[in-house]
Amino acid sequence: MKASNLFVKCLEAEGVKLIFGVPGEENLDLLESLRNSSISFITTRHEQAAVFMAATMGRLTGKAGVALATLGPGATNLVTGIAHAQLGGMPLLVITGQKPIRKSKQGRFQIIDVVEMMKPLTKMTETVVSADRIPSLVRQAFKLAEAERPGAVHLELPEDIAVENSEVMPIVPVKVRRSGPDPKAVEQAISLIVKAKSPVLLIAAGANRKLIRKNLQALIDKTKIPFVTTQMGKGVIDETSDLFLGTTALSAGDYVHCALEQSDCVVVVGHDITEKPPVILISQERSVVHINFNEAEVDDVYIPTLEIVGDVSHSLWAITENIQAQEHWDFNIFNKFKNKLLAHLQEKISSDEFPIKPQRVVYTLREVLPADGILALDNGMYKIWIARNYFAREQNSVLLDNALATMGAGLPAAMAAKLVYPEKPVIAIVGDGGFMMSAQELETAKRLGLNLVVLIINDSGYGMIKWKQQGSLMEDFALSFSNPDFVKFADSFGIQGVRINAASELAPALKRGLAHPGIFLIDCPIDYSENNIVFNQELKKDLCKI
Repeated sequence: MKASNLFVKCLEAEGVKLIFGVPGEENLDLLESLRNSSISFITTRHEQAAVFMAATMGRLTGKAGVALATLGPGATNLVTGIAHAQLGGMPLLVITGQKPIRKSKQGRFQIIDVVEMMKPLTKMTETVVSADRIPSLVRQAFKLAEAERPGAVHLELPEDIAVENSEVMPIVPVKVRRSGPDPKAVEQAISLIVKAKSPVLLIAAGANRKLIRKNLQALIDKTKIPFVTTQMGKGVIDETSDLFLGTTALSAGDYVHCALEQSDCVVVVGHDITEKPPVILISQERSVVHINFNEAEVDDVYIPTLEIVGDVSHSLWAITENIQAQEHWDFNIFNKFKNKLLAHLQEKISSDEFPIKPQRVVYTLREVLPADGILALDNGMYKIWIARNYFAREQNSVLLDNALATMGAGLPAAMAAKLVYPEKPVIAIVGDGGFMMSAQELETAKRLGLNLVVLIINDSGYGMIKWKQQGSLMEDFALSFSNPDFVKFADSFGIQGVRINAASELAPALKRGLAHPGIFLIDCPIDYSENNIVFNQELKKDLCKI
């Protein structure tokens, strides 16, 4: 079998259905093999968008998404998306082409050491040096990408290897069962939780697995222990629950942090320090129980008292089977902070001021979207507002990145989400800055026939950095710009769009967009003065005094 055909057969054996990318001449044999396969190839307008889409596919399915690019500039354009997947724990395989490795007549044209470049960013990076090695390399790549903690892997397929012949066959994947937790560690964890006066659960990104949701819900139902989520843990448990205390949208100073400070035992499910720390959790101040697939990486902000390492779902089941709610547990102080938070979140949700207040934007999104509707966020100040003010009801209904936190990922992530869940309403939430980093993908979305709303939060600047600049009492400098007419821009792609001219217009526009067949763009001017008022002034007060 021709090596490129063998490579594609191996991808098919892994269950790959879609590949995203921008091919180059070094990929042509692989591309021809894909043309005659069961795998669909989606051509994007930038390699970065391709890898963002592939990473999101991995995030949503647990199976490695696949992106393809050529050598040199194609490979370097993948780097940000690879880092996004690696830090965010998203299974991803990237494939790059390369000039012939045995004999080439092009000197060093476009040649960089791609494998060496990928080493700090991936769990595995290899050049395919023989057709016979393709099955084992592909199997190992998928195995590593999908193993906990998931992440990125890379394979480089040179032109001359792609046309070799081989008699080796693809390797059929074998499901590997994860080991369970140490029973003594489970006993110790139960002891710490039972002895505590006010235990609390902190749910993070690593808990975002279907079976974990089931067993975590069983633990909460049995014990009635309140829970907090990190930004990437949103939606693991329904946040309309009376036991939900809030999301750690900030690193400190909010009502949810006050509640955590009152706990003498924090049970941390699926957290690692690649996500921006939700709060300082060190064992000198309270018991910190780490439940994850892997051991904790100790840091100044995270020092567990006890670690339960192994299959998280099994760990939660074992705790639930052997624990009972305790009469001496006291959650009253948590409820007081929860009530304060709820009252604070009600402020300005009905404000008719324009440009629109962020509180009203978030409230309107929650009112318009059904429980299973998906928000795919780029990175900007609206991410903090949505993480804090928007109560997620389903897993993967708020797709945000709090690890690499790169701009430009929101629109590609929304496109991938719509491909995975074509029946669910999806809204891409993008700032004007982040949108312009992937705006070319409107053509890709239209070509794919996706039904998608793109909500541009427009402040003519890099709003999050402006907030930090203002909070540091610095002058406004270097963070403002002008924008195109986004409605006309959309129209140039054959896409409908509207500009919001009053706060009351947002809800009807969102409803119209969700019902619209195709892409619907909404340009929404926002009043980000609320960033300084709420996060620099109101939350700098001593909220923890009750």
